[in-house]
Amino acid sequence: MPTAPLMPTTLRPDVQAVTTTEVLAIEDLQVSVHNSRLGAVLGASLTVARGESVGLVGESGSGKTLTCRAALGVLGPGCAIESGTVRFAGQDVTRLDAKAWEAIRGQRVGAVFQDPTSYLNPSITVGRQLAEVVRIKLGLPRRQAKAKAIELFEAVGLQAKVYGQLPVELSGGMLQRVMIAIAVSCDPELLVADEATTALDVTIQAEIIELILRLRDERGLAVLFVSHDLAVIAELCDRVVVFYAGEVVETGPTAQILASPRHPYTQALLKVASLGDYGRRQLDVIPGQPPSVGAQISGCRFADRCAFALDACREAPVAVREVDGREVRCLRAEELAS
Repeated sequence: MPTAPLMPTTLRPDVQAVTTTEVLAIEDLQVSVHNSRLGAVLGASLTVARGESVGLVGESGSGKTLTCRAALGVLGPGCAIESGTVRFAGQDVTRLDAKAWEAIRGQRVGAVFQDPTSYLNPSITVGRQLAEVVRIKLGLPRRQAKAKAIELFEAVGLQAKVYGQLPVELSGGMLQRVMIAIAVSCDPELLVADEATTALDVTIQAEIIELILRLRDERGLAVLFVSHDLAVIAELCDRVVVFYAGEVVETGPTAQILASPRHPYTQALLKVASLGDYGRRQLDVIPGQPPSVGAQISGCRFADRCAFALDACREAPVAVREVDGREVRCLRAEELAS
């Protein structure tokens, strides 16, 4: 069915006062785990501007989700920000308490995760759950909150009758649309989507990608998107940030990085990805395993799995530098161009 456009509401005065186009700016973020100083995110930096989609890619445990959770102020027990800053719309939110986050999360920042059933009450209709969010966050009366909920459902491609249905009555794709409706219900400036399409079949996945792109374009929404699927990243994201073992190893325009990666790990990821050519070639594997969380490594963290590593790669930390219009953490980035 055709979807109604999601029209932005009037910007709040505090939003209108912001002059920077950067909605999210993370600088030198260090996140520890296990109630210790074991570093799981090691100096990550990235930005997301208004109307921009930025993808985070890398193996499981590389620090993508922890970075997103730090940006949302929802790090789990045993995890903590050790240093660095997280700025939202120019405001430092690194050390905000739970009460201060209530004015941001759910209103100015929305989030969608992999398994929508984990975030929905199975005994309450999805319409009531969405209306409750709208009623509390926007202060609408019950009748107006219900009307707003139905409007949001229709805007994300769901019929009005979904309002009275329980989560168990809806498919995975429909449930993810419900979660997106909840995430954008208060007209946020930033949407964080962590593996939001992973559990969906390819047809529904494509519909969700199209929906997120439409929301981005209609609202000027900034999108931070986490995925293992480089084909999804290629379709959705303007820029890509590649994580390895807690570090950002390459950042730049998606098309440029996917066409000509400058970091050996990015190259390896592309070799093990199909990018739509299933059955046409034998997929490679990346030998070895990533280092464990907190492992003390003097040089490049990818060196032991890298076919291009030199002795110098193992001797000292490798700094990020600009190469061919992107940022790369590799001593041989220029050589890899050929």
